[in-house]
Amino acid sequence: MSELTGAERYLKDRREDPDYDRAYITARHRIDQIDAIIRALDERRCNLDLSKAELARRADLRPEVIRRLFSAESPNPTLSTVVALAGALELELTAEPLEDSRAI
Repeated sequence: MSELTGAERYLKDRREDPDYDRAYITARHRIDQIDAIIRALDERRCNLDLSKAELARRADLRPEVIRRLFSAESPNPTLSTVVALAGALELELTAEPLEDSRAI
């Protein structure tokens, strides 16, 4: 088994603090949700056989916005961008209650 890196040891130590751990879990959940939305948008783009440039035209966004969004390691689009992309991809955005009613 390989040893932990310095960053991994630091995170492990920090997560022993219950307040930090709760904040970490909340942030991780939000990042995972954003990633899932971006992956779904890109999958739809591919299924419709649209280039990133064509999607940008349809969504009335600059092509570099689309390239950056689908290639960034940690994308963080504005809601306006997500709505524009969903419309261009003929998708409906909805908000659903959490399965577990407790807030994350």
